[in-house]
Amino acid sequence: MPLSILKEPEFLGIVIGLLFGIIAKIMLLRTDYRQYPTYPHGKVIHMSLGVIAAGLGALVVPALLSKEYTAVTFLTLAAQQFRDVRRMERETLTEIDDLELVPRGNAYIEGIAMVFEGRNYLVIFSALIASLFTVLFVWYWGVVAGILSLLVAKMFQKGKSIEHIADVHIADVKIEDPDLFVESIYIMNVGLREDIEIIKENGVGLVLTPKNDNSKVTLSGLGQRQALLHNLSTLLGVYRDSGEPTLIPMAKLDLESGKLAIFILPREKDPQKILRAVKGAPIVENSVRMPTEAYKGGKA
Repeated sequence: MPLSILKEPEFLGIVIGLLFGIIAKIMLLRTDYRQYPTYPHGKVIHMSLGVIAAGLGALVVPALLSKEYTAVTFLTLAAQQFRDVRRMERETLTEIDDLELVPRGNAYIEGIAMVFEGRNYLVIFSALIASLFTVLFVWYWGVVAGILSLLVAKMFQKGKSIEHIADVHIADVKIEDPDLFVESIYIMNVGLREDIEIIKENGVGLVLTPKNDNSKVTLSGLGQRQALLHNLSTLLGVYRDSGEPTLIPMAKLDLESGKLAIFILPREKDPQKILRAVKGAPIVENSVRMPTEAYKGGKA
């Protein structure tokens, strides 16, 4: 390779764009308490797709400047590939959801699949921006633009959590044979004496008070409730085994006030950890509702 090619803006643009695209993918891809994506094979799959996305983003600008307009059509193929990633994640999580003691639910699964697709587009964005500024200006402006694009990608990494839409407090769990209540909100009927004793010893109640009308509708969504229960069970553990429907965590709505009562049987019963787990639980994008937006200056 002639050394002169290393000074070509197009070549530098591809290299710097590819570099920042890969950095963006590394930054956005992590295995957290949910253990997803799995390590190492799940990460290998997603990193490979991330490198492809970074390469596509880095090649767009040099291809356009070289008047190779047909090369841009590869972006449509990339979009199709990333839609396939979304479908793959949806199918994988749906298959294993039946094996969870507390399932994620379809809304949470679709939200996770959407995130994995969307983050590949953020990788393309970072690579394209770094490549664009490198080719049009000089390499250090490409580096600056790449760093700024990483900050933008980081902003999209984390969405809102429960603490943004509701106030949370620990509530009393009451059993009035055979009915189970969290404060005054009815949860379920408990028939077996053994289950009643387990609930009295290990049960924890929580009440989420929505901050506005939009929050009421979001919390009332079954998908959001199921995602919240799965998140709590993953973080705090769950005192149950398969074939014990009475001991499954539940969330019920107070139709009068819009409050959401949660009943759980956690392995970890530290009140501060429980509150942090609830407040930090993610809001499922598919469950977000904004009915007040339909009313100009009024209430829903």
